[in-house]
Amino acid sequence: MERYQDETLSFEERAADMTAHMTLEECASQMLYGAAKVEHVDIPFYNWWNEALHGVARCGMATVFPQAVGMAAAFDAQLIRRVAQVISVEGRAKYNMYQKYEDYGIYKGITFWSPNVNIFRDPRWGRGQETYGEDPYLTGCLGAAFVEGLQGDDPRYLRAAACAKHFAVHSGPEKVRHEFDAVATPRDMEETYLPAFKRLVDCGVEGFMGAYNRTNGEPCCGSRTLLVELLRGKWGFGGYITSDCWAVSDFHLHHGVTVTPTDSVQMALENGCDLNCGNMYAYIMQAYAEGKITEEMIRTSCTRLLTTRMKLGMFDKETPFDSIGMDVVDCRQHQTVNEEMTRNSMVLLKNNGILPLDKKKLRTIAVIGPNANSISALEGNYHGTANRYITVLEGIRAEFADARVNYCEGSHLYEYKLEDPGYAGDRLGEVKGMTDEADVVILVTGLDETIEGEEMADKEMGGDKADLYLPQCQRDLVRTACGRNTPVVLVNLSGSAIDFEYGNEHADAIIQAWYPGGLGGKVIAELLAGKYSPSGRLPVTFYHNENSLPEFTDYSMEGRTYKFLREDPLFPFGFGLSYTTFAYSHLTLPDTFCAGEAVCGSVCVKNTGAVAGREIIQIYVKDLEASVRVPHHKLCQFQSVFLQPGEQREVTFVIDAEQFEIIRDDGSRVYEPGVFRIFAGGSQPDAYSRRLAGSSTICAEITMQQQNGE
Repeated sequence: MERYQDETLSFEERAADMTAHMTLEECASQMLYGAAKVEHVDIPFYNWWNEALHGVARCGMATVFPQAVGMAAAFDAQLIRRVAQVISVEGRAKYNMYQKYEDYGIYKGITFWSPNVNIFRDPRWGRGQETYGEDPYLTGCLGAAFVEGLQGDDPRYLRAAACAKHFAVHSGPEKVRHEFDAVATPRDMEETYLPAFKRLVDCGVEGFMGAYNRTNGEPCCGSRTLLVELLRGKWGFGGYITSDCWAVSDFHLHHGVTVTPTDSVQMALENGCDLNCGNMYAYIMQAYAEGKITEEMIRTSCTRLLTTRMKLGMFDKETPFDSIGMDVVDCRQHQTVNEEMTRNSMVLLKNNGILPLDKKKLRTIAVIGPNANSISALEGNYHGTANRYITVLEGIRAEFADARVNYCEGSHLYEYKLEDPGYAGDRLGEVKGMTDEADVVILVTGLDETIEGEEMADKEMGGDKADLYLPQCQRDLVRTACGRNTPVVLVNLSGSAIDFEYGNEHADAIIQAWYPGGLGGKVIAELLAGKYSPSGRLPVTFYHNENSLPEFTDYSMEGRTYKFLREDPLFPFGFGLSYTTFAYSHLTLPDTFCAGEAVCGSVCVKNTGAVAGREIIQIYVKDLEASVRVPHHKLCQFQSVFLQPGEQREVTFVIDAEQFEIIRDDGSRVYEPGVFRIFAGGSQPDAYSRRLAGSSTICAEITMQQQNGE
């Protein structure tokens, strides 16, 4: 028996021995995403490329959860962890099936290139829907929970391998991503763009993916600063690194930092990029022959890749996951988790008292809009195929069975007409008629993955948004429906912030439902009917289109996100309404603490309304005496609590020591003794958030002292 076959040895030892038994060409063959079969050491074909942002993607049936930004709106790390557990169990089930039938194709493996922990710094970015929003702390907490759930807690094997992407400083524009240089200051890097990635390293994420763009002049998939000095050096990351797909060829084709394919291979490999999603690593042996890379570099990367596969049990006789069958995929138990996540992701942005709807008073409901009966609007991008979809229209028909439900598409998603031949607004007459005959209108607007998402060559903005408005045809639809005398509930399905323009003032209620997943229509209908109280909070700022946003290509954080925005937005980060009310009291904190110490506190929360509900407790910190620029305030802890009417609970929390650091211009982190204000409540502590939410935060001040001995 060879050492690589000895299951008593460490995975690293076995992988190194396996590599030693292979020729250099065979090692190189493992470094393309479609890894070759090497029969004499029992390595089967393997395709590394798989996706799982909100369910196993792109290879058939799977539970389709809300898109990542929607899951972030739940502000619930434990629930994200449960979702990721479901995803990895279904991933194993599908992997087991495909292995049985010797299908080794793309999207059939258990190395998932998820989660996306880039910061959604600009609301125009089409891929922002894949992220957990604009806040580094929230993103890090949710990303870590996703990784832990996906990889599992078996003491020996990974159930699946997660991958943190896109490292680093990647958030559009999509059209120029292959040539763009994202320039960010050391402070913005340390304060905004890097913390979530560091959190994922600390929780044991197995893989990292580089971004397409350059960061401060270096292509991310060949960046010595990011990959060698920071990721593998300072942070001590020991897993595998992959390029984004065809990003290495961008080095010479678009960035112009190299001249030939072998130059690009050299830059990527010598800086630690082990795996190439693309075809440039087909030039590895040529680069070796030209003296640009060494045998040690090739064998080191091969060993890393085989170590990951060892951790997944691919070369062992059996693993604890071999018996997982397809009966678990989108099963009832997993649908229950999906429903809980979808409920908790719904954000009620406006309600003049119309919600919840009174079924006894409704004889006719008009369901209008291009996303009302759309499956695509349920899915978002990077999605699987649910065993069953429930659109908003179908959900309303089932939930409001005693009412007549009329349906009108109203407008195209983005074209000026619905029929060909046709004319602008060719369904608005029907909209007027249905609206006038209804007791209430459910107007279902938004976007979908055909116009919001990853680089699209056939779209003017490449998947990004030119502005924050709905497409013109939907703006006309909103104005038509909301301009009549029938109450309108606007339900918006999108992966990013929308300025509803006329609807902001004239809709009676607004629900941001994101891309809510396979069961989204059922959950939305139950929200309308008052079967549960909404509890989601915005993980991104919803700006007015007229807000003074910096240029899309400007990666400075000045004027961006809730931390540095200088104007009132449309709806702020952390905002969301409920069908009940909550009151906060007795915020308890120490008067003083030492630099480098975590701070423990508690707060009492009471449901002061008439219905049971889930509340998101948000803790913010503000540095009152900083010597450098600091955020207005920043999220430093969050929890959810479910309370019955009149129920009160004391909730304890811990604020990590690093939340009290300041970040200097050079990116260094230091403790600066002084006074900090801690806020607790159901929203941000700014006056605009409090006014919209109709409730107040409470606060207390604490003083940081020098560490003992200083």
